[in-house]
Amino acid sequence: MVDSLIDALPPGRVLTDPDVAASYARDQTFLTPGRPLCVVAAQTRDDVVATMRWASEHRVPVVPRGAGTGLAGGATAIEGCVMLSLARMTAIRELSPADEIAVVEPGVINADLDRAARAHGLMYAPDPSSYEISTIGGNLATNAGGLRCVRYGVTRDSTLGLEVVLADGRVLATGRRTIKGVTGYDLTGLFVGSEGTLGVITAATLRLRRAPSVPPVTIAAEFPSPRAAGDAVAAIVAAGCQPLLLELMDRGTLEAIDAWKNIGLEPGVRAMLIAQADGSLPGEAAEMERLCEAAGAGFVAVSSTPEEAEELIGLRRLAYSAKERLGACLVEDVCVPRSALPEMITLIEAAAVRHDARICTVAHAGDGNLHPVFIFDHGLHEPPPNVWAAADEVFRAALDLGGTLTGEHGVGLLKRRWLGLESGPVVTEVQQGIKAVFDPLGILNPGKAI
Repeated sequence: MVDSLIDALPPGRVLTDPDVAASYARDQTFLTPGRPLCVVAAQTRDDVVATMRWASEHRVPVVPRGAGTGLAGGATAIEGCVMLSLARMTAIRELSPADEIAVVEPGVINADLDRAARAHGLMYAPDPSSYEISTIGGNLATNAGGLRCVRYGVTRDSTLGLEVVLADGRVLATGRRTIKGVTGYDLTGLFVGSEGTLGVITAATLRLRRAPSVPPVTIAAEFPSPRAAGDAVAAIVAAGCQPLLLELMDRGTLEAIDAWKNIGLEPGVRAMLIAQADGSLPGEAAEMERLCEAAGAGFVAVSSTPEEAEELIGLRRLAYSAKERLGACLVEDVCVPRSALPEMITLIEAAAVRHDARICTVAHAGDGNLHPVFIFDHGLHEPPPNVWAAADEVFRAALDLGGTLTGEHGVGLLKRRWLGLESGPVVTEVQQGIKAVFDPLGILNPGKAI
C-alpha cells in the first residue's frame, strides 16, 4: 500500500525505515506513541495534497507535525498512521513592510520570522517560550501564546488568512490580507487552534507589528510569596499599565534555575515577577516598580541597558529546561480570569501539599495563564497516581474559578479526559459535527482535541 504513496510523491519524500519513522512519532510529552506506517516529509503544498488524496482513498489516518515541541500529545503518532511532517516547508513567501504582513509556510521557525521582520522595523508578536525551535505551523495548530500575549494577544490575533489542504486533498483559502474583513464565517479563526483535526495548514498570512522604537525596560521583583506576586499583577493591571510582558515564577522554579545557573537565589524569595515596560511610555517602569514594592516585593531590579533587559527575561526562558533536569514533566496550562490569579496560585500550592506532588509553577500572569509543572521520576512511563490526582484538582479548581483547561498548549491527548467538565454535551455535539463536515472519514489526527 505504501508503494502507491511513494509513487505519488517526488523521490525522498516518503520515509519508511522504522527507526526513522519512530523519531517522528512523538512530541515533548511522555505519551507512548503508536507505530507509524511511514513519514511523509513534505516540501510543497502539492506534496500535502497528494498525501491527503492517497490517505482518503486508502482510509489511512494522518497526523500532521511541525517541530514536535508540543506539550499536549497533539502530534503523537497513532498506530498505522502517516506522520505528515511540515518541517521542510520553510519559505517566507512574502514579507511586506508596507502592509505589515508576512506570508509563510508552516515549517518556518517562529524566531526566524521575527528576525526577518525586525530587519524592516517590524516584529512577529507571538513568542512562545519555544520560539527558537517551534514552527509557525505548530503555533497555529495550538493557537500558541507566549510572553508578549498580555500586550499583543495569541497566535489567532496575528493570523489574517490561511492556505489549508482538506482531508480529501482540496485546497481551501481562508481569510484575507487586510486588517479588516467580515465576509462569510471566520474559517481562519476556526482552523487556528484545531490541532490538525480539520485540515493541514500549508501557508499563513500573518500580521506583523511595529517593533518598539525605544528599548524596553525590564523589571524583576522578588516576593515573599507567590500570592504577593499575584497581588502585584492585579495592582499593575488595575493601574492601567500596559506591560509588554508580565511573568511569574514560584520558588520551585527559581530553585531549579539556581541549581543549574547559580543565580544567587536568596532563602526568603518565594516568587519572582518579571515585567517589561515599553520604553516609549515615560514613567511606566517606575510605576510598576512602585506597585511591586507596595505589594511586598523585598527587592526590585530595573534594567538600565538592553543587554540587562534581555538577561532578566532570559531567566524566564530558562524555566522549563531547568525543570526538565529535575525529572519527567507533566506540563499544564490552565487559565483563569486575571482577578482570580492569586487564588489559583494558592490552590495549586494546596494541591501539591495534599497529594504530596512536586509542582513548580510559572505564569503568563498578565493574562491569567498558569503553567503548573508536575515533576515525577524519570524512570516512570507516565505520572504516578498522586500526580494525576493533583492535576485533577488543579484542573477542577481552574474551572471553578471561571477558567479553562488550556490557555495555549491545546487539548491533544493529555486533557481529553477532562474535556467534558468544561465543554458539556451540546458543545461536544457541535464540535463533532464541525469535524464531520471537514473530515467525514475521520482520518485527520483522530482522537485529538475534541
